Amino acid sequence: MDRDRLRSLFDMTGRVVIVTGGTRGIGRSLAEGYVAAGARVVVASRKPEACKEMEQHLQAMGGEALGVPTHMGDLDALRALVTRAADAFGAVDVVVNNAANALALPLGQYTAEAWQKSIDVNLRGPVFLVQEALPHLKRSRHAAVLNVLSGAAFLFSATVSLYAIGKAGLLAATRAMAAEFAPHGIRVNALAPGATDTDMMRKNPPEAQARMAASALMPRLAHPDELVGPALLLTSDAGSFVTGQVVLADGGLVPH
Repeated sequence: MDRDRLRSLFDMTGRVVIVTGGTRGIGRSLAEGYVAAGARVVVASRKPEACKEMEQHLQAMGGEALGVPTHMGDLDALRALVTRAADAFGAVDVVVNNAANALALPLGQYTAEAWQKSIDVNLRGPVFLVQEALPHLKRSRHAAVLNVLSGAAFLFSATVSLYAIGKAGLLAATRAMAAEFAPHGIRVNALAPGATDTDMMRKNPPEAQARMAASALMPRLAHPDELVGPALLLTSDAGSFVTGQVVLADGGLVPH
């Protein structure tokens, strides 16, 4: 190991990265981080205007970028997302499943519609997106998948059980993908943030935000930029011997 090789570990130059939920919050910071590391970034989000704004923002940073309006519950849209990424940049090297739906209902008051909406975005969509990207990932020399979880998947998450169930399922999918894809040189890991200062968090009452922040050993909200380093570790050459793992970047929320 020398200085130049060390610097190259986090270099994503030329790699094509799809980031879902990439127009705000953690996804926005991750997209910026990948561009800063040299990647060509495809941002997916439900709103066309947000995708366009993010595409222009990343290009203004000096990166190659594409915004693709995508609903994670629409399997045809996931296929189109991968096709547009490959058509634009010739490859797909990394898939970051960051999009999420924080729909919350108490146990005993679930509806079939709420269950479907939550699972479609938090579990089914991410799994099928990776499946659509799989032929491209198999051809990549630097293939990686990053599934963004939540501390809710590991805790007694009574009030957000729908969300927690989907994220816990995505944890199981991460481990299964890692095992099945290892012979193809595809690494699959998960990142579990703690309470983070995002639009999703700010929809909670101030007292709920304060309670969530105080529950970790580091009693504060994370800035979304604090997730960039762990994400790059898990999807760059810096993590070349890491697969099937979960990095808890949560300020000490979940004992593990």
